Amino acid sequence: MEVDGVPYRSIWLADDGWSVDIIDQTRLPHEFRVEKLTTWQQAAHAISAMLVRGAPLIGATAAYGICLGLRKKADNDHLKTISEKLIATRPTAVNLRWAIRAMQDLLLPLPENARLAAAYEKAAQICDEDAAINSAIGDHGLEVFKRIWEAKGKTGRLNILTHCNAGWLATVDWGTALSPIYKAHNAGIPVHVWVDETRPRNQGAHLTCWELGKHGVDHTLIVDNAGGHLMQHGLVDLCITGTDRTTAAGGVCNKIGTYLKALAARDNNVPFYVALPGPTIDWEIDNGVKDIPIEVRGSHEVDYIQGLNGEGEIAGVRILPSSSRSANYAFDVTPARLVTGLITERGVSEASKTGLAKLYQR
Repeated sequence: MEVDGVPYRSIWLADDGWSVDIIDQTRLPHEFRVEKLTTWQQAAHAISAMLVRGAPLIGATAAYGICLGLRKKADNDHLKTISEKLIATRPTAVNLRWAIRAMQDLLLPLPENARLAAAYEKAAQICDEDAAINSAIGDHGLEVFKRIWEAKGKTGRLNILTHCNAGWLATVDWGTALSPIYKAHNAGIPVHVWVDETRPRNQGAHLTCWELGKHGVDHTLIVDNAGGHLMQHGLVDLCITGTDRTTAAGGVCNKIGTYLKALAARDNNVPFYVALPGPTIDWEIDNGVKDIPIEVRGSHEVDYIQGLNGEGEIAGVRILPSSSRSANYAFDVTPARLVTGLITERGVSEASKTGLAKLYQR
């Protein structure tokens, strides 16, 4: 994707051939800053502090974190230690665990002196594959959008509601839920996106609006609780979100508030789609509500809201009384019965074990 005419991915190998550059997403939309990672500890911090976020990008960053760690030592104990530390940074997104396992499966059988080069090659492969996967998700999602657009008589705008940020900033490139939107826009379909602000970190307001604006996609920011009202008044043609972990039975774990959007969509007969890459599927669990660990983040994210102050500086402002306390559940689980379809790189399936099995023969 492009930023002011310059093509970017969300993570890339620096010109020195070994350090890793990322976009610091905590500074967006007010400042576009590229940060350099030179140690595995910096990679872990980037993940936990959400300089990078989104399940696919977290996995790619962890893969490069392994590379940076192996520059110091390449023995088994060190590889296992940094792997465990990286996995612990964000417990909910399954791509993180998947990427680390992929790196370990490749590296552990190799002699120590062959591991570093192999690690960099594998990390680059993970990034390239993610970009290709997300482009394919966009192609399959575009066909869904075309059908809905045609059923609407190709009149007015195709109004899409999305939650959180599942664009190229959440992946290596293209995005998951936003990929079909970009493809539809490029194909000439007049899309309009209702963007949930997505409290408490406001990924919709900060990141999705920034992305869509840079690509020229028409969009409107709304507060998180406005979606149901818009659906009641026929102002939403479909909902589409990403997911940080998808169960083998088709349930989806995504940013907190997704479940409520799915309930409102079902009540108003609005299609609710989820876009996901294959590595986001956790084939080891069926019951997401019971078995997926839900990350509980620090209360500071709820207590303070970030923006530009009067001097044009990025600052946080406390929004609740000092005597009050807050809770910060980062994700919720939407049962498969509320999901119209899963849009993957292999096609579109129903949200069920049978539907996923048809696409992914295991």
